[in-house]
Amino acid sequence: MDNLNTIISSTASLVWGPPMLILLVGTGLYLTIKLKGMQFWALGHAFKLIFEKENSNKGDITNFAALMTALAATVGIGNIVGVATAINMGGPGAVFWMWVTGLVGMATKYSEAILAVKYREKGINGYKGGPMYYIFKGANMPKLAMAFAFFTVIASFGIGNMAQANAVANALNTQFGISFEVTGIVLLMITAFVILGGIKTIGKVTTYLIPFMIAIYLFTALIIIASNIDKVSDALGMIFYYAFNPIAATGGFAGAAIAAAIRYGIARGVFSNESGLGSAPIAAAAAKTSDPVKQALISMTQTFIDTLIVCTMTALIILMAPIWTQGGNAGELTLKSFEYFLGDWGALVIVFATILFGYSTILGWSYYGERAFEYILGDKKIFYYRIFFIAIIYVGCVSQLRLVWNFSDLANGLMAIPNLIGLLILSKVVSSETKRYFDKKKVIKA
Repeated sequence: MDNLNTIISSTASLVWGPPMLILLVGTGLYLTIKLKGMQFWALGHAFKLIFEKENSNKGDITNFAALMTALAATVGIGNIVGVATAINMGGPGAVFWMWVTGLVGMATKYSEAILAVKYREKGINGYKGGPMYYIFKGANMPKLAMAFAFFTVIASFGIGNMAQANAVANALNTQFGISFEVTGIVLLMITAFVILGGIKTIGKVTTYLIPFMIAIYLFTALIIIASNIDKVSDALGMIFYYAFNPIAATGGFAGAAIAAAIRYGIARGVFSNESGLGSAPIAAAAAKTSDPVKQALISMTQTFIDTLIVCTMTALIILMAPIWTQGGNAGELTLKSFEYFLGDWGALVIVFATILFGYSTILGWSYYGERAFEYILGDKKIFYYRIFFIAIIYVGCVSQLRLVWNFSDLANGLMAIPNLIGLLILSKVVSSETKRYFDKKKVIKA
């Protein structure tokens, strides 16, 4: 087993090496240029569309519910542990490169959603779409589409299920002494209730859960920032300065070169917002929308919320506290930083955020994996996927998951490759749809 884990870990590191990070950011930069920086000049219009009532009967859930479902899978452990890991390994400058990943990733997320809606299909279980459909129907590459679907299913069981369940179980056991077995049973039951109801039930739950959990997290973060406003400028100064300058070792912090800041900032940024992986457009395809561009603009705000807002709040609090300079476990860095400012209450907020973020990620990824599974084996087999997905939640709670994390990282990387190829091939479709929409609406001159 150790040998298998070593092989998978090494392969995952190779897949997520510099070429992959360059491809991810490069694709986002290429799409940004091709779309004339639309994520900047159309962002205000995009936020307005989130709350616009859509009269189209083409779709299963509202625009807002589709966004919340995608955010459910995206806003998660990466916003808590991922940011801490980036700073721990790459220094404060890594946050700047997370921002860069988020800004160009908005164009990637936008492009994914346009294609997902444009090439979606109506099935017996509702509307279905995503990279497997636009790679097959738009790029005419059926084998690549099947590969994407296969790796999505694998990733849904790992990073989308067992790893999240384990994080929830660990948080409850550490803070409250609740056994892993009890957490496994309860989490399995409350997840089954939602998942067996399909995308409409998932959409309803995430519509209430996601705004609540993000609001509580950001409210607590804002209290800390407002109470320590004098420290914010120093934190921001470190982010910008060390993005382009190496940082020396201090206390328990080992120091970091510029290359480390870039590498870990980009890697953790992509892990957090998932732009380029091809997961979020699966939810976008289920939205009730009369125009692919509308849903794409709404989907674009997901990356902005995740990386430019939630991750930034986490980073500022970590850098305002002295804990990050003391070394130690990156997994506890965010908790200890919140605890430094707010005591036990701060720690409890992070524990409950971990629980809610982990649970919401399970819900979002259950839908991603289900649609990919349906693409491979057909509509009638979905029930078997749901039952197996629910069952392994318990396994995730009671297991040691180093192998699962490594395998999930590998599966996520392998998802990104066919998706990015599809995006580059279909970039002309994305730009033509964008021009059509803004020429017609005359909202902003593109």
